[in-house]
Amino acid sequence: MHFFFHGQESLSILDWILRAAVIFIFVIFTVKIMGSRAISQLRLLDFVIALMLGNIIAHPLSDHRIGLKGSVISTIVIVVLYLLGIFLSLKWPGLRRIINSKPFPLIKDGEILYKGLKRARISIDDLLAELRKEKVEDVKKVALAIWESSGEISLFLEPQFEAITPSFYQLQTEPFDLPQTVIREGRIDFSVLRRIGKEEEWLIHTLRSSHHTEINNILLATIDRQHNLQVFLYK
Repeated sequence: MHFFFHGQESLSILDWILRAAVIFIFVIFTVKIMGSRAISQLRLLDFVIALMLGNIIAHPLSDHRIGLKGSVISTIVIVVLYLLGIFLSLKWPGLRRIINSKPFPLIKDGEILYKGLKRARISIDDLLAELRKEKVEDVKKVALAIWESSGEISLFLEPQFEAITPSFYQLQTEPFDLPQTVIREGRIDFSVLRRIGKEEEWLIHTLRSSHHTEINNILLATIDRQHNLQVFLYK
């Protein structure tokens, strides 16, 4: 066990493997104790491997006295442990619950749950800031706010405060249409023209007649299903 805590002149391959495995497990439990705000939108295992690999790879690059053998072995061990952790968490829900905490409420029926704030380790100011990001100015409008294992907050408003959509009035709507970029920084994307069955001459004529401009003046131009052009010029 001495090679875990004290520096050595050299370590065997087995020593490097054991050291990497112990540190991997230690970092997982350390981050769990710190809380999911520390990982911020990353899964626990993703954060741990990014943290460890960054340090392992950086050391031999910045210190000529450190050989590459230890870093290579440690990296391989950590990647294997990472893939094993993902596989086991998919196979065993119990382990998944240990690695990724179960979501819990912060707000319910317009009331702030202080126990939830303590568990998430966030303050009232942090909670209000998250509400403002979602354009919610009043806690009473929130039916449910859930703290996710990734450190994000999922918000559900009371029905009377939800945005009205066409389905509320049972209105017919057009299918979703994602415009395609046909010109980018003065260059035509000919694959888009071929896809919509148009020629370069048609594009040039349309730009001159409808937008009174040339291709070289265009920063971005998109085209929809109805072949309508949206043009953004250099300014």
